[in-house]
Order: sequence, then C-alpha cells, then structure tokens
Amino acid sequence: MESRGRFSSRIGVILASAGSAVGLGNIWRFPTEVGQNGGAAFILVYVGFVFFLALPVMLSEFVIGRSSKSNTVDAYRMLSPGTPWVITGFMGVLAGFLVLSFYSVVAGWTMHYAVSSLLCRLSAGHDFGAEFNAFISHPLLPLGYLAAFLLLSHLVVERGVQSGIERYSKWMMPLLFIIIFVLVACSLSMPGVADGLRFLLRPDFSKVTWPVVLSAIGQAFFSLSVGIGCMITYASYFGPRMRLVPSAIHVCIIDTLVAVTSGFIIFPAVFSVPGLSVDAGPGLVFITLPNVFNAAFSQIPPVGYVFSLLFYVLLLLAALTSSISMHEICTAFIHEKYGLSRRRAAWVVTLLCFVGGAACALSFGPLRGLTIHGMGIFALFDYLTAKFFMPLGGILITLFVGWKMPRMRVMDELTNGGTCSRLLAQLFFFLIRWVAPLGVCIIFVNGLR
Repeated sequence: MESRGRFSSRIGVILASAGSAVGLGNIWRFPTEVGQNGGAAFILVYVGFVFFLALPVMLSEFVIGRSSKSNTVDAYRMLSPGTPWVITGFMGVLAGFLVLSFYSVVAGWTMHYAVSSLLCRLSAGHDFGAEFNAFISHPLLPLGYLAAFLLLSHLVVERGVQSGIERYSKWMMPLLFIIIFVLVACSLSMPGVADGLRFLLRPDFSKVTWPVVLSAIGQAFFSLSVGIGCMITYASYFGPRMRLVPSAIHVCIIDTLVAVTSGFIIFPAVFSVPGLSVDAGPGLVFITLPNVFNAAFSQIPPVGYVFSLLFYVLLLLAALTSSISMHEICTAFIHEKYGLSRRRAAWVVTLLCFVGGAACALSFGPLRGLTIHGMGIFALFDYLTAKFFMPLGGILITLFVGWKMPRMRVMDELTNGGTCSRLLAQLFFFLIRWVAPLGVCIIFVNGLR
C-alpha cells in the first residue's frame, strides 16, 4: 500500500482545514438563515455557538485524527479496539457519501449559474424563478453539471495530500478571499447599502427566540463541517508539531469571517432592488440574486457582469474546497481498508457519489414522485445528514474524547506536550466533556421532533 501522506506546512493545514469548513453553508445557507432569523442578532448568537460549541467538536476530531493517524473508521479501532465505537467511524463514511452526493447537485447548480453569468444570461430580465425550476427539473442538464463538479473534486483528491489537497488549498483559499473582497466592494456600491448594513449591524434582540437559537446552533455546526469525520481524516495527516488549539481557532475565525462577509455581499445588494425580500429562503441565491444582478447590469453593465460572474465562481470555489474533504473521508477509508491505490479508491467514490447524486438531482424531475416517508431523495439525504448523522456523530465524538480516551493523552494532544497553554487546553477539555455534548444533543433532539 502507498505510504500515508502528510501536510507539509502549518499554513497548508490551516488552509486545507478552513477549506473543508468554508463551503455553501457559509455563502448560501448562512445568508438564508440570517435573512429568515432577524439579521444582526442572529449573527451574534451564531458566532457565540461557533466558538463554544462547534470549535470543541472540531478539536475533538483533531485529537482523534492525530492520535490515530488513520482514516475515520480505523481511528476508533486503533484508539478503542474491540468496542462498538468503530460504528461512529462507519457513520462518518456513510455521511460523507450522502453529503457529497446531494452537495454536488447544488454545486452543479452553481456551476450552471457561473456559466450563465459568463454568457450574460442573467442580464436579460427573465423570470428567474421559472428558469430555475425548469433547470433543476430537466432530466439531463443537472446530471452533466453534477458529473463535471464531481470530476473536479476527484482530480484533486486522487493526487494525494501534499500534491492534491494541500497544493490546491493554497491557491483556492486566497483566490476565494480575493473574490470576496471584490464582491464586497461591488455590493457596497449599490444604492441599498445603508439599509443592508443596518440589517447586518443593528441587532434587535427581541427577535432572538428559541427557534432562532436552535437555527444558530445548527448553522454553526453545519458551517464547520464537524461531526462526520472530515477533520479526523485531515488531522490524521498532521505532523506531531502541529498545534491543535491555535489551528482550530484559526479555522473557526476564517470560517466565520467568510460567513459574515457573505452577508455584506448579499444584503446591501438585495436591499437595493425594490420588491425583493431578504427572507426568501433557499431561493435567495438562485432566484432573488439573479434579479439583483439583472438590475445592476441595467444600471452599470460592467459592475453587474463582474458581480454576477464572480459571485457564482465564489460559490463554486467554496463548494469545491468542502467537497474535497467529503471525498477524502471516503477515499482514505477505501484506500486503506481495501488496499486499493488512491487513484482507484477515488474513482470508486466518484462513481458511487455520481449514482447517489443522480438520484438526488432527478428527484426534482423524473423521480419527483418517488418519496420515502414523504421526502424526495434529495430531501432524504439532506435530512439524514443534517438532522441525524452530523449531530449524532458530534455527540459521540465529544463523548469519546471527553470520557473514553485517557485524559492525559487528550491533554497531551491539546497542549502539544506543553507548547500550548495548559489553562486554555483545560478550558477546551471542559467544553468537550460538558458543553458541546449537551449543545449538540439539543440539536439532535430538536431535529427529530
């Protein structure tokens, strides 16, 4: 079998891990949640949960991954041999497959919109709602974009850790930030900037209800891609000198910065067009924003063109950095468990996810009538991962690190043998043992209601 890879630098670790966290959850789902839950107050609650709930889960995954230096299944076999904890690892692999399958469908939609922006199709004053519904229900077009996106992820993962994941993260993440800053400048030039900034910066705490709190917890968890083993897999490639606590904090800061900045891209632009709603839900990106771009194009054509094209390229880049980590969960498991070369293991994952993704894509068209417990295939995949596998995985991961692993081993990983503040490590250990399991349990129970 090929030797296991390893990240070659600290910046490579941070950018790859941040790339795993930064995805459609930041730029698509986060503004949707902000719009539906009152704006600035939701953002403040969300940021708190990122650092007191999602961060401890990420650190737990880092501890498991570096301690075992194995894929997410063998990690539990190595750290707790002969126990049922290995089921948690299998759950992570299955969740990675499900997420990559339906996530690639949405990423394919963003690719379609990037192409449409390039060809100026978002500047013609169409009925974008009808066009979006026609596209996702088409029997072939979404499958083509699905295959193209999965192939992009495949080409990175099959090249390995240093030559693939780390190398491409080092240029994709800086490019992503450059595009973000250009888009913020475009958005702040729109006439609705004052109303948009007021919505984002002036909190109304009367809107903070229990459902809003639950939405903030769920978004914090979803945004950082924790609970299914992405960070376990990546941390298995960390070197012994990599400081886990600072690295996890840096990843959370980058992820939160991207999410909040996406609000500065979207809401000033949406407020600039009369008649559009900030609480448009999932259609915000694919229906509401094309109307914004169309209006911008009619006023200042170069700004409208650049705005629309760069926005969907940004979405595509964010989707790609996350999908690579989902792909790697499954690829590393198949590669190490069954002795296949990395290239062949990556092809197995790509083909299986295409089949799963095709079923999800067709659930909006030819397979619309096929439902399981009242849900289409896409909705079922989303429900199983967001409401079941991710929160349950998060609970089990924190319980494993907080209560099953020897305390001294965990503390040694958190402090890197004394090179990190022991007081800070003890704080995170307390969060891992008590706060994070309780918070994630709330998500899990609420999601099953």
